[in-house]
Amino acid sequence: MSVRVRLTRVGSKKNPLWRVVVSDQRSPRDGRFIEAIGHYNPQTEPSTIAIDEGRLSHWLARGAQPTGTVKKLLKAHAAGAGAPPGSDEPPQGGPEQSVPATDEPAAAAEPG
Repeated sequence: MSVRVRLTRVGSKKNPLWRVVVSDQRSPRDGRFIEAIGHYNPQTEPSTIAIDEGRLSHWLARGAQPTGTVKKLLKAHAAGAGAPPGSDEPPQGGPEQSVPATDEPAAAAEPG
């Protein structure tokens, strides 16, 4: 039996909410699962990601494979920002952050 850590949809129509579950890979997406270990809500700002770290490490140690989407969620969850998946790159085309230049040179500390 191959075990996967994946998402299962539990939200209503046009209101996606997802559970992070451990299930047999042969089970349907919203079908039978072994254990629910967290949830993901993409509609909050920032997205809510809650995963039971202990149970996740338990299943990963026993050979469970996370899906690509769950890997992205874990990366965002580990960053602690609760950022939406795929947002680990800075926005393109925006103004660059830099230190404003001043006309006056920095005053050197003179011993004295």
